[in-house]
Amino acid sequence: MIYIKNGSINTITNGVIVGDILVDDGKIVEISDGIVVPLDAEVIDAKGKFIYPGFIDAHTHLGLWEDGMGAEGADGNEETDPITPQLNPIDGINPMDRTFEEAYSGGITSVCVTPGSANVMGGQCIAIKTYGKRIDKMIIKNPVASKIAFGENPKTCYGADEKAPQTRMAIAAMLRENLKKAQEYLEEIELYEKDEDDERDRPEYDIKLEGLLPVLKKEIPFKVHAHRADDIFTAIRIGKEFDVDLTLDHCTEGHLIVEDLVEENYPVIVGPSLSERSKIELRNLTFDTAGKLSNAGLDVCIMTDHPVIPVNYLPICAGIAVKHGMTNERALEAITINPAKAIGIDDRVGSIEVGKDADLVIWDGYPLEINSNVVCTIIDGKVVYNNEKS
Repeated sequence: MIYIKNGSINTITNGVIVGDILVDDGKIVEISDGIVVPLDAEVIDAKGKFIYPGFIDAHTHLGLWEDGMGAEGADGNEETDPITPQLNPIDGINPMDRTFEEAYSGGITSVCVTPGSANVMGGQCIAIKTYGKRIDKMIIKNPVASKIAFGENPKTCYGADEKAPQTRMAIAAMLRENLKKAQEYLEEIELYEKDEDDERDRPEYDIKLEGLLPVLKKEIPFKVHAHRADDIFTAIRIGKEFDVDLTLDHCTEGHLIVEDLVEENYPVIVGPSLSERSKIELRNLTFDTAGKLSNAGLDVCIMTDHPVIPVNYLPICAGIAVKHGMTNERALEAITINPAKAIGIDDRVGSIEVGKDADLVIWDGYPLEINSNVVCTIIDGKVVYNNEKS
């Protein structure tokens, strides 16, 4: 049991209050200014400090590309087949990688880990906490999305070897082909389950098509890798054809098509913006994108695409977005409640509310300012980082 007293608490969803938080069994059980402190509680005095929910990055490859390693630590892209919806990061993440510690000591307590974008269908995505040694015990929800990719990455990965896809047309065609197969597979399963006379055989198990069923059932969205405006529109076109949900990740040219994105109203996950224009698709890269989309009324998430940008720089990315026109309030939402909603874990994290996971971070200043420091990080009600120098 932990009792945090005297802090300025930014709940994200219910304003800022000065008061206390009681944590028990990994959950927030009380928030007020008159808590009766249990005798066995660990007391943390946050006077003069600022308490925020743990920050969330909705698009990373944390633990799939290990820090300071080459091919031995690269497990994000299975570049032998452009269609791999059956893959899941739980079998590739190494939580012993030191960037996990950098994440939670930097105030990031939850992330979505996704396969890379070499494949048209890259695999499923999972939401995890950033503290732990065994990935099975760190999972918040699995899966939360299914990764698909448009544009340069799948083209350059396979086109150079005289394999499909070499063009954007082929990427779209491969998506449609496999989604149609998955639809038919699902229909056969449903007919089999409805057959009261047991005269119909269940369709032969297909691990790839099984991986797409949660998308077709609208249990999870497609997580769309798309930088260019035309690729974003192709993703939306295919999403409507097959009646599936989407999140639009990267969305680099989103500021060029603001009205269309507002009309469609998909969650947008913007970034990585703190990087170079390393390929043609990024020629219109700007930090203005998040603010323009947010100011137009969209619920924007900001992401690092770790290791493209180290995940612990997520608050800095949000701070630079403010410098480029995003409001402070919306920038905080972009790394808390918005990503929690986009990946379907807002029932547990993303704000400071009674009943939610006790993922709390105490700062010595405003977290989007570069000179602010994390004093203490609590994940699932456990102090995992304590900076005694602050």
